[in-house]
Amino acid sequence: MKKILLIQTGGTIAMDISEKDITPELNPEKWTEVLYKEIPELQQIAEIQTEQLFLEDSSDVDCSHWSKMIGYIGEQYNDYDGFVILHGTDTMAYTASALSFGLRNLGKPVILTGSQVPMSNIRSDARRNLVNSIEMATLEINEVAICFNDHLFRGNRSTKMSIGDFDAFASPNFPPLAEIGLEIEINVSAAKNKQPLEVQPNFDNRIFLLKLFPGIDPAFLEQLDLSTLRALVVEAFGSGNFPLKKNRSLVPFFKKCINQDILIAITSQAPYDSVMLSQYESGRKAQEMGALSAGDMTTEAALTKMMYILGNNHDDDTIRALYESDLAGELTEP
Repeated sequence: MKKILLIQTGGTIAMDISEKDITPELNPEKWTEVLYKEIPELQQIAEIQTEQLFLEDSSDVDCSHWSKMIGYIGEQYNDYDGFVILHGTDTMAYTASALSFGLRNLGKPVILTGSQVPMSNIRSDARRNLVNSIEMATLEINEVAICFNDHLFRGNRSTKMSIGDFDAFASPNFPPLAEIGLEIEINVSAAKNKQPLEVQPNFDNRIFLLKLFPGIDPAFLEQLDLSTLRALVVEAFGSGNFPLKKNRSLVPFFKKCINQDILIAITSQAPYDSVMLSQYESGRKAQEMGALSAGDMTTEAALTKMMYILGNNHDDDTIRALYESDLAGELTEP
């Protein structure tokens, strides 16, 4: 029987609403009690050990928590066949992306899951997600993934699409790794990584995400303090477009950033398909200035990848080359 480490970090799945008329809140004692009393069949799937690494609403999870998870999995790596992380849904895709970069040469499954409704609620989706995740963690799926609503998605290709539906996640530019029905359909190669695990928990959060909108005023951007920034990720329109004309042009602001040694990476507000900077005039101007293309990466991957690369490299040429290369299956290279 496979040995799985179940790591609790918080989120809705750990909230308690067992008493009437109470607001759901994180309960550090309740989740293990419910786990063993309400889902005893988990022990039929694998030998499960549990660890509460921290207990946070996922909106409070940041790169320090990612580093803690990466370091902890590295410490426990040789003692378990797979790992399941319970996590809030709001930033789960960010965490999954970060872990995919920080756990290099991963040779075991690291599965993130959670729920839209607390486990203590009779209509919760937690039971199904947790059972599925434990089972996925016993298989030869050697990467970081999100298991939710009978789908297994590559972690750094995932994004949260719904606040209220059980079908909360999608993988816009990459097919599911597995689909779980009466049978489990695996769509990923089971090839074992022969390289030893490299634990790289360093992230640099000197980064800013700029989401464009029609009528954005460059004069406002000129007031931003750029002295503490190392990189700017721009959520542009379409395939990498942004305003060019007259006093609405963002070119001067981008040039100012580059002159202050701030890297610019351009992703898209459209979840499907890929940024192609060479397709239109604004993208070509960005390329000429030295902007990087995020290709078909999700915004979550585009951000966490930049934080990871900055945290482990100092040379701009190396950073540029790594950013536009596929490191962990997050990017479809041209």
